[in-house]
Amino acid sequence: MDITVRGAGIFGLSVAWACLERGARVRVIDPNGVGGGASGGIVGALAPHVPENWNEKKEFQFQSLIGAEAFWNNVAPWAGVETSYARTGRVQPLADDRAVELAQARAKSAEALWRGEAEWRVVTAEALAGPLPESPTGLYVHDTLTARMFPRQACKALAAAIVARGGELALAGEDVGQTVWATGVHDLLQLSEHFGKPVGNAVKGQGALLAYDMREGPQIFANTVHMVPHWNGTVAIGSTSEREFTEAGSTDAQLDVVLEKAYAAVPALRGAKVVERWAGLRPRAKSRAPMLGRHPLYEGAFIANGGFKIGFGMAVKVSEVMASLVLDGVDTVPAEFTPEASL
Repeated sequence: MDITVRGAGIFGLSVAWACLERGARVRVIDPNGVGGGASGGIVGALAPHVPENWNEKKEFQFQSLIGAEAFWNNVAPWAGVETSYARTGRVQPLADDRAVELAQARAKSAEALWRGEAEWRVVTAEALAGPLPESPTGLYVHDTLTARMFPRQACKALAAAIVARGGELALAGEDVGQTVWATGVHDLLQLSEHFGKPVGNAVKGQGALLAYDMREGPQIFANTVHMVPHWNGTVAIGSTSEREFTEAGSTDAQLDVVLEKAYAAVPALRGAKVVERWAGLRPRAKSRAPMLGRHPLYEGAFIANGGFKIGFGMAVKVSEVMASLVLDGVDTVPAEFTPEASL
């Protein structure tokens, strides 16, 4: 079967790869090139929801995060370049006794909900590596499910693997066979215009990249900021979440605030050189979940959209369910993830 994927962000590339692995002939088309939108960013915090109040969305994300190591290990030899993926865990300081009590309760629920495949632990600084934020209680949450990824590098690797395995990448072309639309903000805005109501929107995010080598340490989430050590000796700091903005691709003083929060949390970062400031638009569906299934506008076509802040963390499971739907007609998309949930 021939598959055309419109969009070379993480959802489009992951779906293309999954279809290619199952024997389909695949072509990915994007006029902006690989990672030309939100997937060309720098932060890449693949962090789970807290292990409580479990639901279908949290289970979907859990399965995706657990499956990510095998997915990227399979991509790596075909790509011939660094994927940037590593399951390095995440650290969060605990501010007070109530936070400690809650974290300990979540540690117990994680034992059941994460089924022994990852841990949510309450630990002291001695159990952790690298520079750490100060913790008023001296205690931290350390989860072993969180992973990191340099988004644009991951897209580069996945695109290279697709070509190496016989797929095609193009800036333009005609649709052949089944079409999957994974065009992010463009498609959400088109759907909103067509239906005359908000179906999804663009949310601007700003982040920065520091020249500071923490690659052996875990991610840090402190002071509402993600600090993500990457494989190349940089640390990503982010991000803002802006519903209103005037310039999509520019950074401003809001990023300076985020950086100052990071410096306050981890003083070792303060003298590090800022090697890049990045801004982009992330696609957020009205349901706040990924939008997966049959396309509401194009008969016979499919949609994979709405990654927002969790696109890279969800991509592995998204590719699996979309490949089953497109190639086999087997629909395992959670009800909350269907286009109808946002219409």
